[in-house]
Amino acid sequence: MDSIIAYCGLVCDSCPIHLASLEQNKSRQKKMRISIARLCSEKYGMNLQPDDINDCDGCRADTGRLFSGCLNCKIRNCASQRNLESCAFCPEYACDNLKEIFRGEPEAQTRLEEIRNTKL
Repeated sequence: MDSIIAYCGLVCDSCPIHLASLEQNKSRQKKMRISIARLCSEKYGMNLQPDDINDCDGCRADTGRLFSGCLNCKIRNCASQRNLESCAFCPEYACDNLKEIFRGEPEAQTRLEEIRNTKL
């Protein structure tokens, strides 16, 4: 099975929010969402409660299940408006918004570079 790759190069399959969405055990899911809310607060300065962590199938999915924190993502909105499969195919690659992600998640840059080299 292919990994779900976000526009920015992050891997949705290993995202705690996506994993919590897939969790069938409600008790475990609740614990996961408590942990995610804490992580979002500590790492990203987001003031979220566990109930704010909703189901998500990835920013490129058309299921309607998208993490509330991703609704206003500049990268997601830009790529979606441009009808891009990935930021790797953007003529303005790598923009300042992507560079900001790359500083905290360098593997996202590596992944997008691989996509660019494979498909361009």
